[in-house]
Amino acid sequence: NEIGMFEMQEKGMCEITNPSDILISERDDNPAGSCIVSSIEGTRPILVEIQALTSQTVFGYPKRTANGIDYNRLTMLLAVLEKKSSLPLGSQDVYLNVVSGIRLVEPAVDLGTVLVVASSFRNIAISKDTVAIGEVGLTGEIRAVNMIDKRIKEVEKMGFKTCIIPESNKKLLKEKYKIDIIGVRTINEALQKIGLK
Repeated sequence: NEIGMFEMQEKGMCEITNPSDILISERDDNPAGSCIVSSIEGTRPILVEIQALTSQTVFGYPKRTANGIDYNRLTMLLAVLEKKSSLPLGSQDVYLNVVSGIRLVEPAVDLGTVLVVASSFRNIAISKDTVAIGEVGLTGEIRAVNMIDKRIKEVEKMGFKTCIIPESNKKLLKEKYKIDIIGVRTINEALQKIGLK
Protein backbone atom coordinates (compact mmCIF):
# COMPACT_ATOMS: atom_id res chain seq x y z
CA ASN A 1 0.00 0.00 0.00
CA GLU A 2 2.82 2.41 -0.74
CA ILE A 3 3.12 4.91 -3.56
CA GLY A 4 6.43 5.44 -5.29
CA MET A 5 7.21 8.32 -7.65
CA PHE A 6 10.05 8.27 -10.15
CA GLU A 7 11.36 10.47 -12.94
CA MET A 8 13.47 9.55 -15.93
CA GLN A 9 16.87 11.18 -15.90
CA GLU A 10 19.97 10.61 -18.03
CA LYS A 11 21.23 8.02 -15.53
CA GLY A 12 17.92 6.15 -15.52
CA MET A 13 14.85 6.05 -13.27
CA CYS A 14 15.42 8.09 -10.09
CA GLU A 15 13.19 8.19 -7.03
CA ILE A 16 11.42 11.43 -6.19
CA THR A 17 12.07 11.72 -2.47
CA ASN A 18 9.55 14.51 -1.88
CA PRO A 19 6.41 13.95 -4.00
CA SER A 20 4.57 16.88 -2.38
CA ASP A 21 7.15 19.32 -3.73
CA ILE A 22 6.65 18.04 -7.28
CA LEU A 23 2.85 17.87 -7.08
CA ILE A 24 2.39 21.50 -5.99
CA SER A 25 5.44 23.04 -7.67
CA GLU A 26 3.54 24.77 -10.50
CA ARG A 27 1.12 26.60 -8.19
CA ASP A 28 2.48 30.13 -8.58
CA ASP A 29 -0.66 32.26 -8.51
CA ASN A 30 -3.67 32.10 -6.22
CA PRO A 31 -6.88 31.67 -8.24
CA ALA A 32 -10.36 31.14 -6.86
CA GLY A 33 -11.35 27.47 -6.80
CA SER A 34 -7.98 26.06 -5.74
CA CYS A 35 -6.79 24.53 -2.46
CA ILE A 36 -4.11 22.18 -1.19
CA VAL A 37 -5.18 19.01 0.64
CA SER A 38 -3.23 16.34 2.49
CA SER A 39 -3.79 12.71 1.56
CA ILE A 40 -2.17 9.57 2.95
CA GLU A 41 -0.90 7.15 0.32
CA GLY A 42 0.18 4.00 2.14
CA THR A 43 1.95 5.54 5.12
CA ARG A 44 3.22 8.66 3.35
CA PRO A 45 1.42 12.01 3.50
CA ILE A 46 1.37 13.88 0.20
CA LEU A 47 0.09 17.35 -0.55
CA VAL A 48 -2.01 17.71 -3.68
CA GLU A 49 -3.86 20.60 -5.29
CA ILE A 50 -7.61 20.30 -5.90
CA GLN A 51 -9.30 22.66 -8.36
CA ALA A 52 -12.99 23.37 -8.93
CA LEU A 53 -14.89 25.36 -11.51
CA THR A 54 -18.56 26.29 -11.21
CA SER A 55 -20.55 27.89 -14.02
CA GLN A 56 -24.19 28.60 -14.73
CA THR A 57 -25.82 25.56 -16.28
CA VAL A 58 -27.20 26.04 -19.78
CA PHE A 59 -29.52 23.08 -20.24
CA GLY A 60 -31.43 23.18 -16.94
CA TYR A 61 -29.81 19.96 -15.70
CA PRO A 62 -26.55 20.68 -13.86
CA LYS A 63 -23.49 18.72 -14.94
CA ARG A 64 -21.03 17.27 -12.43
CA THR A 65 -17.59 16.12 -13.52
CA ALA A 66 -15.02 14.59 -11.17
CA ASN A 67 -11.45 13.86 -12.22
CA GLY A 68 -9.32 12.27 -9.49
CA ILE A 69 -12.00 11.70 -6.86
CA ASP A 70 -15.10 9.50 -6.75
CA TYR A 71 -18.04 11.01 -8.65
CA ASN A 72 -20.58 9.82 -6.06
CA ARG A 73 -18.52 11.40 -3.28
CA LEU A 74 -18.53 14.71 -5.14
CA THR A 75 -22.30 14.70 -5.64
CA MET A 76 -22.81 13.91 -1.95
CA LEU A 77 -20.53 16.77 -0.89
CA LEU A 78 -22.32 19.17 -3.23
CA ALA A 79 -25.67 18.17 -1.69
CA VAL A 80 -24.30 18.80 1.82
CA LEU A 81 -22.86 22.16 0.74
CA GLU A 82 -26.14 23.22 -0.84
CA LYS A 83 -28.29 22.11 2.11
CA LYS A 84 -26.12 23.24 5.03
CA SER A 85 -24.53 26.38 3.56
CA SER A 86 -27.40 27.56 1.35
CA LEU A 87 -25.24 27.71 -1.79
CA PRO A 88 -27.55 27.46 -4.83
CA LEU A 89 -25.51 24.81 -6.65
CA GLY A 90 -28.59 23.27 -8.29
CA SER A 91 -28.22 25.79 -11.11
CA GLN A 92 -24.45 25.33 -11.46
CA ASP A 93 -22.30 22.95 -13.49
CA VAL A 94 -19.46 21.77 -11.24
CA TYR A 95 -16.12 20.49 -12.52
CA LEU A 96 -13.57 19.09 -10.07
CA ASN A 97 -9.99 18.13 -10.86
CA VAL A 98 -7.14 16.68 -8.81
CA VAL A 99 -3.97 18.15 -10.31
CA SER A 100 -1.18 15.86 -11.60
CA GLY A 101 -3.47 12.90 -12.30
CA ILE A 102 -3.40 11.56 -8.74
CA ARG A 103 -6.52 9.63 -7.67
CA LEU A 104 -7.64 10.44 -4.11
CA VAL A 105 -9.86 7.91 -2.40
CA GLU A 106 -9.75 8.80 1.28
CA PRO A 107 -12.40 11.04 2.89
CA ALA A 108 -9.77 13.34 4.46
CA VAL A 109 -9.88 15.42 1.25
CA ASP A 110 -13.62 16.17 1.67
CA LEU A 111 -13.07 19.52 3.39
CA GLY A 112 -10.75 20.74 0.64
CA THR A 113 -13.30 19.63 -1.98
CA VAL A 114 -16.10 21.59 -0.31
CA LEU A 115 -13.90 24.67 0.09
CA VAL A 116 -12.76 24.78 -3.56
CA VAL A 117 -16.34 24.52 -4.83
CA ALA A 118 -17.45 27.36 -2.52
CA SER A 119 -14.36 29.37 -3.52
CA SER A 120 -15.14 29.03 -7.23
CA PHE A 121 -18.83 29.80 -6.71
CA ARG A 122 -18.09 32.96 -4.67
CA ASN A 123 -15.07 33.82 -6.87
CA ILE A 124 -12.99 34.35 -3.73
CA ALA A 125 -9.51 32.81 -3.54
CA ILE A 126 -8.42 30.66 -0.60
CA SER A 127 -5.08 31.80 0.84
CA LYS A 128 -2.16 30.17 -0.97
CA ASP A 129 -0.60 29.26 2.37
CA THR A 130 -3.61 27.23 3.57
CA VAL A 131 -4.07 23.44 3.60
CA ALA A 132 -7.43 21.78 4.38
CA ILE A 133 -7.80 18.37 6.02
CA GLY A 134 -11.04 16.73 7.17
CA GLU A 135 -13.90 14.39 6.40
CA VAL A 136 -17.34 15.92 5.83
CA GLY A 137 -20.43 14.15 7.19
CA LEU A 138 -23.96 14.32 5.84
CA THR A 139 -25.02 16.80 8.51
CA GLY A 140 -22.20 19.18 7.58
CA GLU A 141 -19.95 18.22 10.49
CA ILE A 142 -16.18 17.93 10.05
CA ARG A 143 -15.08 14.52 11.26
CA ALA A 144 -11.65 13.44 12.53
CA VAL A 145 -9.08 11.83 10.24
CA ASN A 146 -6.21 9.45 10.99
CA MET A 147 -2.48 10.27 11.10
CA ILE A 148 -3.11 13.98 11.69
CA ASP A 149 0.34 14.64 13.22
CA LYS A 150 2.05 13.11 10.20
CA ARG A 151 -0.04 15.24 7.85
CA ILE A 152 0.64 18.47 9.76
CA LYS A 153 4.39 17.77 9.81
CA GLU A 154 4.33 17.50 6.01
CA VAL A 155 2.33 20.75 5.76
CA GLU A 156 4.84 22.49 8.03
CA LYS A 157 7.81 21.06 6.14
CA MET A 158 6.46 22.38 2.83
CA GLY A 159 6.30 25.94 4.21
CA PHE A 160 2.56 26.47 4.54
CA LYS A 161 1.36 28.82 7.27
CA THR A 162 -2.21 27.65 8.03
CA CYS A 163 -3.80 24.24 8.36
CA ILE A 164 -7.57 23.78 8.78
CA ILE A 165 -8.36 20.52 10.56
CA PRO A 166 -11.27 18.95 12.47
CA GLU A 167 -11.67 20.38 15.99
CA SER A 168 -11.73 16.82 17.37
CA ASN A 169 -8.25 16.24 15.89
CA LYS A 170 -6.93 19.57 17.18
CA LYS A 171 -7.80 18.64 20.77
CA LEU A 172 -5.66 15.49 20.52
CA LEU A 173 -2.53 16.94 18.90
CA LYS A 174 0.56 15.59 20.62
CA GLU A 175 3.05 18.23 19.49
CA LYS A 176 3.35 21.98 19.15
CA TYR A 177 3.65 23.31 15.63
CA LYS A 178 4.96 26.58 14.24
CA ILE A 179 2.06 26.96 11.82
CA ASP A 180 -1.42 28.27 12.62
CA ILE A 181 -3.76 25.33 13.17
CA ILE A 182 -7.48 26.13 12.92
CA GLY A 183 -9.95 23.60 14.31
CA VAL A 184 -13.43 23.55 12.76
CA ARG A 185 -16.59 21.62 13.68
CA THR A 186 -18.79 22.29 10.62
CA ILE A 187 -18.45 23.31 6.99
CA ASN A 188 -20.06 26.67 7.79
CA GLU A 189 -17.39 27.33 10.43
CA ALA A 190 -14.68 26.42 7.91
CA LEU A 191 -16.19 28.72 5.28
CA GLN A 192 -16.34 31.59 7.80
CA LYS A 193 -12.73 31.10 8.91
CA ILE A 194 -11.40 31.58 5.39
CA GLY A 195 -13.83 34.31 4.34
CA LEU A 196 -16.14 32.34 2.06
CA LYS A 197 -19.34 32.93 4.05
